[in-house]
Amino acid sequence: MVINPISGDEDKDHLIDLVKSKTDKEIDIFKTSGEEDCKKISQQLEQNDYERILVAGGDGTIKLVAESMDSHQIPIGIIPLGSANGLATDLNIPLEEEAYINIALGENKRTIDAININDELCLHISDLGLNAELIKEYQNGKVRGKLGYALKTIPTLFKNQGAFNFTIITDEKEIHRYGIMLAIANSRKFGTGAIVNKNGKIDDGIFELLIFKSLDVIEILKTLDEEAEISPEFLEIIPSKKVKIKTVKKIDFQIDGEYLESTNEINAEILPNRLTVFC
Repeated sequence: MVINPISGDEDKDHLIDLVKSKTDKEIDIFKTSGEEDCKKISQQLEQNDYERILVAGGDGTIKLVAESMDSHQIPIGIIPLGSANGLATDLNIPLEEEAYINIALGENKRTIDAININDELCLHISDLGLNAELIKEYQNGKVRGKLGYALKTIPTLFKNQGAFNFTIITDEKEIHRYGIMLAIANSRKFGTGAIVNKNGKIDDGIFELLIFKSLDVIEILKTLDEEAEISPEFLEIIPSKKVKIKTVKKIDFQIDGEYLESTNEINAEILPNRLTVFC
């Protein structure tokens, strides 16, 4: 059981006791520290024969564990304690404690794709632009959880750098687009539940480029409605298996809710059947 001690605002000791009460199996506990966690988890996997890995945290913690597994193919049980829980939301894993623990300890599972982005693993959504700016501000703040995001949203909107020019290069063509954000999506929803990639599938062997062209409040509200049709003037979707993205100047960049340094070049390629998760 890998636990991110600072994710969300849940009581981790209570959670450990609850998980242990629901299984007669022995559980090893690993708490992330931010210091060589990937290496330490990899070493623990080499030294033990685990049936499954429970991951208590957000998308970044799941990403960390997936990267740590290397050649191991151990299914993951998600205990969604992050601020957004995008992957859990997309897999329809409930956010109620009893329900997600039962699923994580259950037997129903599926294999999902991932994306290699600049030699980093992406399981859910990565983006350049406005959302990455928000995540940077959140990670520099002191308040965790959804409240922390809420407190940073308005200042980020006022400070954001505006629209960017994106050059998108595939094996077939080169196209140019202008927008406030470009996302690389392996799923349908953001962790907020906003549906930004209605026809996206997490196991179909492709990802989608989502080009958000403007900051349109009406269109943003539409993403909360499964039936609403989003205007192509607001959002353009380009399916792909492999792509290079370039910008003139460096832009804020994030993968699965973890801010990375700003960049002006992205290389992305689909990794089919990369991870097995209980759902």
